[in-house]
Amino acid sequence: MLARKGLLPDGFLLTRLAEDQDQPKSTRTRAQRARFITKTGSCNVAHKNIMEQGRFLQDVFTTMVDLKWQHSLLIFTSAFLCSWMLFAMIWWLLAFAHGDLEPRDPNGEPGPVPCVTAIHSFTSAFLFSIEVQVTIGFGGRMVTEECPMAITVLIIQNILGLIINAVMLGCVFMKTAQANRRAETLIFSRNAVIAPRNGRPTFMFRLGDLRKSMIITATVIRRTVTAEGEVIPVCQLDIQVENPLRSNGIFLVSPLIISHTIDRGSPLYEMSAHSLAAEDLEIIVILEGAHFLHSRGNPVGRRFVSIITEEDGRYCVDYSKFGNTVPIRMPSLSAKELDQTRGVQDSGNDSHLQRERREVERGREREREEGEIDRKEGEREERKREREERRGERRGKEREGEERERVRGRERRERGERERRGKRRERDEERKRRGRKERRREKERVRVRERGEKGEREERVKRERKREGRKEGVDWRERGEKEERKRREEGEKEEGRG
Repeated sequence: MLARKGLLPDGFLLTRLAEDQDQPKSTRTRAQRARFITKTGSCNVAHKNIMEQGRFLQDVFTTMVDLKWQHSLLIFTSAFLCSWMLFAMIWWLLAFAHGDLEPRDPNGEPGPVPCVTAIHSFTSAFLFSIEVQVTIGFGGRMVTEECPMAITVLIIQNILGLIINAVMLGCVFMKTAQANRRAETLIFSRNAVIAPRNGRPTFMFRLGDLRKSMIITATVIRRTVTAEGEVIPVCQLDIQVENPLRSNGIFLVSPLIISHTIDRGSPLYEMSAHSLAAEDLEIIVILEGAHFLHSRGNPVGRRFVSIITEEDGRYCVDYSKFGNTVPIRMPSLSAKELDQTRGVQDSGNDSHLQRERREVERGREREREEGEIDRKEGEREERKREREERRGERRGKEREGEERERVRGRERRERGERERRGKRRERDEERKRRGRKERRREKERVRVRERGEKGEREERVKRERKREGRKEGVDWRERGEKEERKRREEGEKEEGRG
């Protein structure tokens, strides 16, 4: 699933994932034997002509756990429906026997106390059965003290309902808790290799990205013919596996190479490179109950490249090289033939030993060259990563500079906007002050003009009164003085109001 989504490189192989089935199979001249374990991790075995199938019913719980989900859900639903229908029939029969289904008195007189209230038909009995078993309790129907048999049926239905709930929920929990999908988190190399290690041919594969796991066993499955001519189509042979921790417990903080030394006790002891490629062979590794199946065409004379480097005081794992291998020089003989060859060379002259030493020296030289190539490749990768990091830092600094410039520009615009708003407020206040001054001056001019007009009128009135006073005498002068005082007071009042 993860490989299809592009989260993992193509060199990875997730267990129980049949990616190889989508790829075209290589055509071979000879028919290839069927796999014993499929790439999905299931056993490729069909059981036929089973006589005593009733044995499955002797262990009902395990049989239900092993059923498919649609069958389990069908049984789950049927169990509850059947129990509800059964007890609905029992409640209806109790009500019928007690006479609770007979029509009531139309005059409204109280009749006999029923066994269960509000049961008038089979439908209401079915609803009451559901309410009792699943403890809904709507409150409309309930058991009374009239019928002891009804109380007994109530107790039996409650107990049976609890048993059905426990069994059904236990089956569902067991099906969901099965570790069938545990192998999805395990990654191992697509191919296994055979290469010399410590002077012995060694079968190896790489395992990575595990939780706490333990290798239980490893098995070789092949077709075998006995000395009497009997053909055994599926013959299982155990092989001893080793890991760098020298124990069966594996805790993978980094990927490890699991190896099997091909010695006298190994099923691969008598197989050469040609016979290994020509023979149908399966190697199955069982890890925490999950089956892992390696491809049957294991490359001989290759080894895994190193994927662990030390950077900045910590170890880094390059998963892009997880399944990569490099060719090495290795004879195509079987381990048995190599042992025999070594024995002949030991009994021969010194020239054979010298040639062997030269071969060893050449092998060491090639290993040094390969190590140098790996080191140079690692240095190139390191320089490339450094360039990418520097480029990323430059881009980050440029983005930071652009962000700072944007912030400064935003601050300048905000400052200019504040200054413009302040100047606009000052101009508005200045216009308001000028308007108030103009209005005060205009009012002052109006008051002065009004006072001048009043003074002229008063002078005219005085002159007229003087003329009239001369005619009318002293009384008129007194009246004029009073009016003068009155007008003066009114003028003072107007000035006070202005």
